[in-house]
Amino acid sequence: MTLARRIIPCLDVDAGRVVKGIEFEGLRDMGDPAELGARYNREGADELVVLDISASVQGRATFLETIRRVAEQLNIPLTAGGGIRKMEDGRAVLRAGADKVTVNTAAVERPELISELSQQFGAQAVVLSLDVKRKGDSWEAYTRGGRDATGLDAAEWAAEAVSRGAGEILVTSIDRDGTCSGFDCELTAKIAATVPVPVIASGGASTFEDFLSVYTDGCADAALAASIFHQETRSISALKKFLAERGVPIRLSR
Repeated sequence: MTLARRIIPCLDVDAGRVVKGIEFEGLRDMGDPAELGARYNREGADELVVLDISASVQGRATFLETIRRVAEQLNIPLTAGGGIRKMEDGRAVLRAGADKVTVNTAAVERPELISELSQQFGAQAVVLSLDVKRKGDSWEAYTRGGRDATGLDAAEWAAEAVSRGAGEILVTSIDRDGTCSGFDCELTAKIAATVPVPVIASGGASTFEDFLSVYTDGCADAALAASIFHQETRSISALKKFLAERGVPIRLSR
């Protein structure tokens, strides 16, 4: 049985507000996270991701109150991350209302964190957030909100994370982020061919055709976007209808 592809809006949160930039820079205010979460819940989003983008940079824990406020508005799964450095941080995020936690910087610095979270909460609750930039014919993983190069090959790191217990990979192309130039389907297909778990594509969505391409050419299980939804230039229900008409297995909006 073919699993339905998922549409996932993303809320990048800084100081309790949703922000959006281009290639992780030039952030501008996009609104209140709870209000946007409620809107996406009504519109038929399959899941929601909330990322505290300042947490790993400034060493702060994820804003648990923001997670609580957003979770109260949802009847769909919520993934949250930012500043999760130890198992207790993950537990606090899940208790605040998230269904999954996502880790990036701390997992690169101490890969055992993935195993600890997976053993405690289950692989289905652990998402590796993989921020990457193209480097020749491959891609390099970055940490701290796209600031620091790690020297790690993105596909190899994704495979290691899965071996340690990650149940899903969220791969973001920093080169495409906020540019509205379309997903990097080559990147997503590379990660999807490397790991046996679901892959979420992120970075660059602008048109319905971009989503169609990342599900077909990019082999993605889910597609995450921010700008296209925050600015209300495209509705989730219309996107789902477009995809269904072209043979993509999708859960049609209520």
